[in-house]
Amino acid sequence: MGVSGHRVVIVGGGFGGLAAAQALRGADVDITLIDRRNHHLFQPLLYQVATASLSTSEIAWPIRHILKHRTDVRTLLAGVVGVDKTARTVQLDDGSSVPYDSLILATGARHAYFGHDEWEQFAPGLKTLEDATTIRRKLLLAFEQAERTSDPALRKALLTFVIIGGGPTGVELAGAIIELAHTSLRGEFRSIASDEARVVLIEGGKAVLANFAPALSEYAHKALTDIGVEVDLGNPATVIDAEGVEYGGKRIAAKTVLWAAGVQASPAAKWLGLEPDRAGRVKVEPDLTVPGHGEIFVVGDTASIVMPNGKPVPGVGDAAKQGGKHAAAIIKARLAGDNGVKPFRYKHAGDLATIGKRAAVIDFGWIKLKGWIAWWAWGLAHIYFLIDTKNRIAVALSWLWIYLSGQRSARLITQGDDKP
Repeated sequence: MGVSGHRVVIVGGGFGGLAAAQALRGADVDITLIDRRNHHLFQPLLYQVATASLSTSEIAWPIRHILKHRTDVRTLLAGVVGVDKTARTVQLDDGSSVPYDSLILATGARHAYFGHDEWEQFAPGLKTLEDATTIRRKLLLAFEQAERTSDPALRKALLTFVIIGGGPTGVELAGAIIELAHTSLRGEFRSIASDEARVVLIEGGKAVLANFAPALSEYAHKALTDIGVEVDLGNPATVIDAEGVEYGGKRIAAKTVLWAAGVQASPAAKWLGLEPDRAGRVKVEPDLTVPGHGEIFVVGDTASIVMPNGKPVPGVGDAAKQGGKHAAAIIKARLAGDNGVKPFRYKHAGDLATIGKRAAVIDFGWIKLKGWIAWWAWGLAHIYFLIDTKNRIAVALSWLWIYLSGQRSARLITQGDDKP
């Protein structure tokens, strides 16, 4: 226990919450970290679990294991349902509460369907391990069902995969799915040819990877089409149902539709009794605190804050990490008697996306890379940011095997009760 007894509660064990806990090491505080899942997830590689390249244990770690040497940290597996700002307590789903002196909300985001929540049942998004294993099962079962059916129209729909959204997640999913179909599954079926699979990427805007430099966006578009992905721009989806998608006055029959188009923040604003922005995020002060409550910090995808250039801080892992560290720094400064206002200054490290196993784009501002050099740099960067040596070795070996053989080892259909 800290001598001061200053109680810090962190809600969320993702990038922001874990960064805050790590930055508070050695401070005179008692930390309680609350998460409704028992693991920290490396989200940038989640699509590789969904497309059978990696297993779940290669990109996620038990939070208790990560913090087992931190006797100042108590970890609770629980869901948060509210915050009492007057009593300074966090309400949990079992009816209990946890008191705090400082509170850090780092609860992330979920999918947003632009007012069409009914689409979620037909077009799952990708934010959690459960999402990834569900999508992996859906993908692999589509081939199994196509192998069994004698109906040509149904077979075509089963072998048509549609991704909604041309950002990094959509681009990476599209490239990985077509390589799974055209390379990893080739020759394994008798009634179908897996390379008959059709992958369609639908983006309502004018370009894929619109946040990248135009030349890199154009390269990504060409790289996708070169490996067989059909890219359709400027036509947002208007209907998504069990039979397929309508967009731009067209309809495509597809049994597998995946959502990568938008996100919605956690209900943190509701917990705090605040009016959220359009994406459900909490509008915070420049130092990431809640207006009128300097003891409450909101970081990562849950926070709405703009950079000096007027653009919003992007919803990426590095922004969450920087926000968590900033909140921790303010708490430590206050305990030392410094109550000055310290605005958050986000430093953008760059944007990365991969297109298949030999092409990627990297935009660091001062340097822009594309092609196989960018792919190797992308891989090294992601391996570096994994938490422990075991996972770095496992992921590197998995990627090397896929690169050399085209085979993916995480193709077991083990989740759910569906039958092909």
